[in-house]
Formats: sequence, structure tokens, C-alpha cells
Amino acid sequence: MGIYDFQARRMNGQETDLTPYKGKVLLIVNTASQCGLTPQYEGLQKLYETYREQGLEILGFPCNQFGAQEPGTNEEVQQFCKINYGVTFPLFEKTVVNGPDAHPLYRYLKEQAPFQGEPEGADDEIKWNFTKFLVDRNGNVVTRFEPGVVPSEIEPSIRELL
Repeated sequence: MGIYDFQARRMNGQETDLTPYKGKVLLIVNTASQCGLTPQYEGLQKLYETYREQGLEILGFPCNQFGAQEPGTNEEVQQFCKINYGVTFPLFEKTVVNGPDAHPLYRYLKEQAPFQGEPEGADDEIKWNFTKFLVDRNGNVVTRFEPGVVPSEIEPSIRELL
């Protein structure tokens, strides 16, 4: 199974697979609206505006698993992102990224790009909001960026894949 085979539900409730993103560079991010890292939305939007025409898609997956920092409804999340950060990249419904109920896409992402940080031997679970997975135009998961890596630091890796 590859990345394009996975289904996800858009904010409007529409179930979709990821085939519309074939041939694009993807940055898949679990997000939250009430997190210290929430300002990363601004950097993500800037990347999207800068590189969308060259083939970048950013896919946001709001998640309430870390400190209950995404408590609102899908509609509230979408409004927050639009009003506060001008987000125009695709957002999906709130998603579970860890544990037995983790979305299959996130199980796949973690398998393809395991945790690389300290401590050595740590599990591959998502550690916090704003973990980012970079996927090349062929659907290969290239790398995983942990939450503290800000969008501008990812820009050279994105440019390389474009």
C-alpha cells in the first residue's frame, strides 16, 4: 500500500483518498490551535503560498491528542486557521495519530519515517503537535521533522524535491 491509497475526511466531511496529490511534493502535518507551536501555521502558509505553483501541497491534520490543544469542532478549527493565519492549504477532520485508534495514514507515515531523535530507541509515536512528514512526487516518505523544526528550516528540503 502506498500513500495515495489512504482515505481521509476533509473538513466538510467528504471522504477522499490522496490520489489528487499524485505528482506533488507533500508536507503532512498534525496541527493544533491552542499549542505553543500554533504560530507555525504562519510559516506553513508562507511555504504553501511560495511553492504551491511549483507542486507543493501541505495537508493539515488537526489532532487533540497532545494536551487537548485542539478541542474545537472541525468548523471552529477551520475558522481559527483562516482568521488567525490565513490558512488556505487543505485541512482534514480532527485525526488520531497515536495509539490503537491511530489513522492508518499516520501508522504508515510513522513506519516509513521512524523517530530519529533522542533518546535512542524511543518509539516511533508522534511526540507532539506539528510533527511534519515530507513526501516526494512519487509518494515516497522522505523524512520526518519533529515539532521544534519550524517551516522555514524545511524549505531547503522542499526546494530540493520540487
